[in-house]
Amino acid sequence: MLVILIIVVLFLIFIAAMSLKIIRPYEKGLVERLGKFHRQVDSGLNFIMPFIERITKVDLREMVIDVPPQEVITRDNVIVTVDAVIYYEVTDAYRVVYNVGDFTSAAVKLAQTNLRNVIGELELDQTLTSRERINTKLREVLDEATDKWGVRITRVEIKKIDPPQDIMDAMSKQMKAERMKRAVILEAEGYKQSEITKAEGDRNAAILKAEGEAEAVKKKADAQKYKLSIEADGEAEAILKVFNSIHKGNPTKDLITIRYFEALKAISDGKSTKVFMPYEISGILSSVAAMADISKNDTISDSNPENKE
Repeated sequence: MLVILIIVVLFLIFIAAMSLKIIRPYEKGLVERLGKFHRQVDSGLNFIMPFIERITKVDLREMVIDVPPQEVITRDNVIVTVDAVIYYEVTDAYRVVYNVGDFTSAAVKLAQTNLRNVIGELELDQTLTSRERINTKLREVLDEATDKWGVRITRVEIKKIDPPQDIMDAMSKQMKAERMKRAVILEAEGYKQSEITKAEGDRNAAILKAEGEAEAVKKKADAQKYKLSIEADGEAEAILKVFNSIHKGNPTKDLITIRYFEALKAISDGKSTKVFMPYEISGILSSVAAMADISKNDTISDSNPENKE
């Protein structure tokens, strides 16, 4: 009797264990009754009828699928090896279970096929420089194709694109040639800029030197002008003083004539081979003749005894 009771208790515990199912927060549960979909259960503790109902758990977290490397022919007939990763999340647990048998395998095959299509439309250079374009287009194609499976493709990332070795060697040589070309161009531009800067410096120096010389000439001319102006003012003032002194002294014509001849003597002492005589020389000579007659008469008068008596 005791053995039967123990068996019954163990059976009830087994039935209870099979009836109670725990669904995690990131999961959904699909309950089938006698092989037919019955209901969908959320996270938490759920009860099912053992032997009659079966529960399938679906993970709703974002998952990743690694697409293995494959050879793809570009538009310009170059074979490249490409691999990628696909990030997805389940949006409908029912469709991901009942609309596709093996989602992972189907997604990999779909990604490989569309990789051939997308890269086949691009040339090698575009393929190597347009990763973002390839990623976006591939994600759009895969997302549209997997929508009926209850899956949303969040990202597609190309991990690497490997051209053949001979293409890589040719690209390396081309890159080296481009770098040398840029180096030569930069060196030529630097030399050109240096010569331009040097020429501009020489031009500015010449301009500054010419301006300095012009300023010096101007200053020198101004100084000479000022000197001559001061000397002229001094001479004018001296002449004026002499003129005033002469008129105040009321000199006789004889004195003026004598001073005139002294001035002519000073003029004739120069190194000039020609001496220009004033227009008034005839009047001066008349005064000299008059002075000579007076002197002669005085001499005759002194030598005549009768006149003395």
